[in-house]
Amino acid sequence: MLILDAILGAIGVLVVLGAAWGALSIRVVQQFQRGVVFRFGKVRSQIRDPGLVMLLPVADRIRRVNVQIVTMPIPGQEGITRDNVTVRVDAVVYFRVVDPVRATVNVQDYQFAISQVAQTSLRSIIGKSELDDLLANREPINQGLELMLDSPALGWGIEIDRVEIKDVALPESMKRSMARQAEADRERRARIITADGEFQASKQLSEAAAIMSATPAALQLRLLQTVVEVAAEKNSTLVLPFPVELLRFLDSSTKNQEAQRERTAEPATAPAAPDSPEPADLPPVEVPPAAAVEVPPVEVPPVQVPPVPSVPPVPVASVEVPGQEALEFGALTVPGSNGHRPARGPGAPNGSGAAGPDTGR
Repeated sequence: MLILDAILGAIGVLVVLGAAWGALSIRVVQQFQRGVVFRFGKVRSQIRDPGLVMLLPVADRIRRVNVQIVTMPIPGQEGITRDNVTVRVDAVVYFRVVDPVRATVNVQDYQFAISQVAQTSLRSIIGKSELDDLLANREPINQGLELMLDSPALGWGIEIDRVEIKDVALPESMKRSMARQAEADRERRARIITADGEFQASKQLSEAAAIMSATPAALQLRLLQTVVEVAAEKNSTLVLPFPVELLRFLDSSTKNQEAQRERTAEPATAPAAPDSPEPADLPPVEVPPAAAVEVPPVEVPPVQVPPVPSVPPVPVASVEVPGQEALEFGALTVPGSNGHRPARGPGAPNGSGAAGPDTGR
């Protein structure tokens, strides 16, 4: 019995020791992990795959490294763009570990290192970019950030999947300025569209007016249609336009009368000879000088003018004016007769009683 008890005790001790050995030497590596083994502080080149991993107790130590794509947000960075605008930019970095050994040995904390490099690269890219690119053309900026992060990350066994700018915060004054600019741009486009519509409408109206002017009946039908549309609104007042044809008729009749009046006032002129075609390539013709023509003098007989017959004097009666003295006028003679002028009376000027003799014509 004592021997059996000793054997059972030894087996139990061995089981306990085996369990302790297994607990110290067996490790589990997940599917999204890779194991890096250090034996007495020295890294083993062999990377342990997912599953059970046997280690030497006390001698080996394993470090598990996540190989999934890590999403790391970059804190917002303030900077001044190339066109002197203060902005605050937030970004995000997607990366994963491709070499667990270098990610464990070459850098103390690769996630913190990637975060710091991403922040400095983001501030640098802000200073090289303009505000319009940060707002509307971010793809080249994202590619530039990715290239700036790739160089140090490859030495750490890390691959940068992509970098994206998440948000661009602007000052309130800049937001108001951009809102005014957008409003002015929308107003400009609205004016252009309105002007283009008016141009198209005026073009169509001019074509319609040309067609209607060629056919007056169409103009009358259009006028009647407008009158019917206005009358359908049950208005008490109906305004009819003045007929344009009457104005044209009056204008044409006025022009015809003026033309007829001008033809009556102007002397008749001989009709112009029709233009005869000029002969082509004819030799020059010499015209002899005209002989002198002598015109004989013409004697004009003197013209005798008969004397003007005398006019008998016209007796004038005296005129009595109330309150005044009677004035007597002598007989009047017509100047140019052979007689003498009678006396003007006592009221004759210069005290002269009679006029001098008339010499006659």
